[in-house]
Amino acid sequence: MAVTKELLQMDLYALLGIEEKAADKEVKKAYRQKALSCHPDKNPNNPKAAELFHQLSQALEVLTDAAARAAYDKVRTARKREAERTQKLDEKRKQMKLDLEARERQAQAQRDEEENKSRSTRTLEQEIERLREEGSRLLEEEQKLIQERLRQEREQRLRGKAEGGEAQGTPKLKLKWKCKKEDESHGGYSRDILLQLLQKYGEVLNLVLSSKRPGTAVVEFATVKAAVLAVHNEVGLVDNPLKISWLEGQPVEVGPGHSGLPKDSVLSERDYESLVMMRMRQAAERQRLIAQMQQEDTEGPPT
Repeated sequence: MAVTKELLQMDLYALLGIEEKAADKEVKKAYRQKALSCHPDKNPNNPKAAELFHQLSQALEVLTDAAARAAYDKVRTARKREAERTQKLDEKRKQMKLDLEARERQAQAQRDEEENKSRSTRTLEQEIERLREEGSRLLEEEQKLIQERLRQEREQRLRGKAEGGEAQGTPKLKLKWKCKKEDESHGGYSRDILLQLLQKYGEVLNLVLSSKRPGTAVVEFATVKAAVLAVHNEVGLVDNPLKISWLEGQPVEVGPGHSGLPKDSVLSERDYESLVMMRMRQAAERQRLIAQMQQEDTEGPPT
């Protein structure tokens, strides 16, 4: 019999439920079993029963005819191979699609990382520039303060000359306190203790304790102002007071209670020095931070 195009599209072996190498006896036996179960007379309410019965009859005719079966097997085998190739191709295409999507995700992640790094670099550069500008501004302010301080000191020296002439050389004071010769504690005063008491008024250039006369010393200050402050304010230890008198460089007195100093007090001088030191430390800290951030930017982020 001739194998129709419709039959070529069907899997007759699966339709009968047999193997490809089944003999004619097995084909006929399978047909009888299937035909009995789907006969139209037994399935009056199933509209597809007649069609299935007809297909079973065609399968029996093809598979029991040697020539027709050989033709059908050839086409069926070719169709199966084509289906396998199509499946492999589909799997390959699917894998290629997955690989492509993975590469696209990786590329996008790399672009995002580079963009974030670029943004971080710009932010770091802006922060460094801000700190540099702020540090320069603070340094400029400190320089102006120092220049103003120097100007005030020059004016003070000029006023001192106008009031009676500036003392020659650096001011020197004589210190006296109670101390017995055999007293190893020197009456409670050592060179370090005396320096601690006197340096708060200004720079001490020299301090000499007399070895022949216990309880006496000579101190040399860098400025007249510091020496005047020490004379008028320092009393020493409570249980052994200091007596301070002038040796050299005493300023000219211009009236009762006048100390030869400008109107600013010890407190205002200390406040000024504290302010200058604080701002200088802030400027130094900002310079250190800028250098650290530049080094980290050069080395790159930690891995």
